[in-house]
Amino acid sequence: MATAVHILVEEYLRSSYEPDCDYVDGELQERNLGEQYHSLVQKMVAVIFSVTRKQWGLRSLTEQRVQVSARRYRIPDVCVVRSSDPIEPILHTPPVLCVEVLSPEDRFARIQQRVQEYQQMGVQHIWVIDPETREIWTAAGQEGLRPFTGNALPVPGVSAAISVADIFAEIDEAPRS
Repeated sequence: MATAVHILVEEYLRSSYEPDCDYVDGELQERNLGEQYHSLVQKMVAVIFSVTRKQWGLRSLTEQRVQVSARRYRIPDVCVVRSSDPIEPILHTPPVLCVEVLSPEDRFARIQQRVQEYQQMGVQHIWVIDPETREIWTAAGQEGLRPFTGNALPVPGVSAAISVADIFAEIDEAPRS
């Protein structure tokens, strides 16, 4: 966004934006998205959790508003909640997992700020996925982001894991231009 747009939180909560914006201390902040790699990875993570929702007792939500503090609302690419959690128009209950998929324009400092806000809210697990470089970082508890080097990401609270190859499967299967 070229110029900062300042509005009251009540106006933000009554409005919808396409795509939706974060709200940080009275300012609307545009989110970087819209490229196919980003979209494919976001979709795959959400689909994997959706397909296993009954088995794992977890529900995935894409681009869901999450109130991380009194004057901050973030929109993770994917957030995962317990199936037993009530459905909230805006999440106030900390998700089990927040997933951020990087876009080429994303700056790591900005992502780290989001991670800290999720942690302060009480989110215990965060994944940051770069579809271009195939790098993944994870944070658990109050730890900072750490590079993930395994082949399967452990699913929080469940004896299961998600294959890293599955997350990137559609990108790998697509023809190159």
